[in-house]
Formats: sequence, C-alpha cells, structure tokens
Amino acid sequence: MTRFALTLEFDGTPFFGLQRQADGPSVQQAVEEAAFRVTGEETRLHSAGRTDTGVHALAMRSHLDIQKDIEPFRLMEALNAHLRPDPIAVTACEIVPDDWHARFSCIGRAYVYRIANRRAPLTLDRDRAWQLGTPLDHEAMHRAAQSLVGLHDFTTFRSAHCQAESPVKTLDRLDVERQGEEVRIHAEARSFLHHQVRSMVGCLALVGMGRWRVEQVAEALEARDRQALGLNAPSCGLYFVRASYPANT
Repeated sequence: MTRFALTLEFDGTPFFGLQRQADGPSVQQAVEEAAFRVTGEETRLHSAGRTDTGVHALAMRSHLDIQKDIEPFRLMEALNAHLRPDPIAVTACEIVPDDWHARFSCIGRAYVYRIANRRAPLTLDRDRAWQLGTPLDHEAMHRAAQSLVGLHDFTTFRSAHCQAESPVKTLDRLDVERQGEEVRIHAEARSFLHHQVRSMVGCLALVGMGRWRVEQVAEALEARDRQALGLNAPSCGLYFVRASYPANT
C-alpha cells in the first residue's frame, strides 16, 4: 500500500462540498470514483479541509492509499483524465510516508475571501466572488478584523451545526486589502470552526458598508452568541488557499 499526497484545485460551484454527501455530488466522491477507474480499488480521500457547498480550492492537500504499482505522475495524469468534465484538477502528486495524514498532520490552513466591489454584473467571476455594489471602506474593515486575531471564543462566528469540541480557536491572521475593484480578506489559523471565515467576512462587510461601527466586530466576538452575528457571507467568494505541514514531513 502506497500513500499518495495530492494537491487539488476545484471550482466548488456544482458540488455539495468536499466531503461525500448523501444528497448530492461532492469533490471527494468524484476523486474516489476516478481513483477506482484508474486502479480498480476502493479507496478513501482524506483532505486538509472540509469545504462547504460552493466553496473553491486553489491548493487543497489530500491523500489516497493505493495498492497498484503506479508512478505519481502517471496517477496524476490518469486521475485528471477520469475527472473530466468535473471542474477538479490534480495539480501535484507525490509519495509520502505512511504516517503522513492530509488532515491530522496539517499545522496551518489559509483561506482567501473575494468580494467584487462593483455595481456591474459579474461575468467571468460569477459564482466565484461575492458581489457588493456599495463602496467598501477596506481600511475600516482591516481595523475591525484585528480584534479577531489571537486566541478567542468564536461562538458568535460558529455555525449551529459545527461539530468542533470547543469554540476556542487561535486566529493567526485576518487581513483586508483592496486590489482595484476587489476586496480580499486573508485568514490563517491552525484550524477553523464551521462557517467561521464566512461569518467573520459578513461582519467585516457590514463595517465596510458603514452599517456597523469598527468596534461592533469586537462586541460581537465578546457576546459569544450566534444571535450577535450580523451577516454570514455566501460561499461563492471563499477559497481554500494553502495547507501547511512540518518541514520534515
């Protein structure tokens, strides 16, 4: 049995998330079915993150255990051939030690959220960014975001369906920047709660639109109450960007 680490890029629009779902297609199902067609083996895909319906990935790290004797490049090429026409691509494939795990060995996860801050309808970025026509004050959003960085109880920014044992997380980075008509929010942590990034972005957007004071984000955090959440941003603007691992693994 050989463990292969995969790097996946995918458009999450047609999927009910990364993990297998009983009521719709998933990225995991598509990759596992492609692997079966390549190897004739039933195998399970393990991934660094658990993306929701409509969430995208630029470099999701995953792994498969396969008995068939096959080189990483050939496996990557074969998986990509069988994944078509699904909007999923294996961009890298390598053999890793048996004790390496895409999820449990991961020590850091990074996301970016894209807001298209313009009034004209989206064409190329339709379903790939959250469109807000109201001008956003990205500097105020960035100031508000800094109150969320660090070790906190993120109950306010946690989905009611979150399965994490504790709402306490350490947020390493939450930066807001503008690139032309696009406002980007960068979030990094060891791990995130269900809907945490989208919930934080929603509240920051309220600040950017002038509907919330900068201080209200910190007040919502301190409330430790989901009812204090102002807005949950849609999934279309969220991208899994990077998974980090110890240097020796």
